[in-house]
Amino acid sequence: MKKSEIFLPKVAAKPDNMLFRFSLGQALYDEGDTAAAIPHLQKCADSRDDWMLPRILLGKAMLQNGQTSAAKPILEDSLQLAIVQHHDEPAAELRNILADLADA
Repeated sequence: MKKSEIFLPKVAAKPDNMLFRFSLGQALYDEGDTAAAIPHLQKCADSRDDWMLPRILLGKAMLQNGQTSAAKPILEDSLQLAIVQHHDEPAAELRNILADLADA
């Protein structure tokens, strides 16, 4: 059973539970279904201004779906959150992604 199959019924039963929704979005992302992950990750990102991880996954999923112009500000916001929250590894990853976008 895929991890997303565990969280689909949980999100259906409790659509306002952002932890269930994030787990579903993350599972879909990890399974390669980035297009399906986007709306769930977007809802999580919209739910809290300081929630970094759904923003990172949202930006990366958007990049994988050719939504570069929409992804860039999300990734930039994620980088600022990573810096403020002292998450060095995500900050380094985001700097690399944004540098690659600037070079493209």
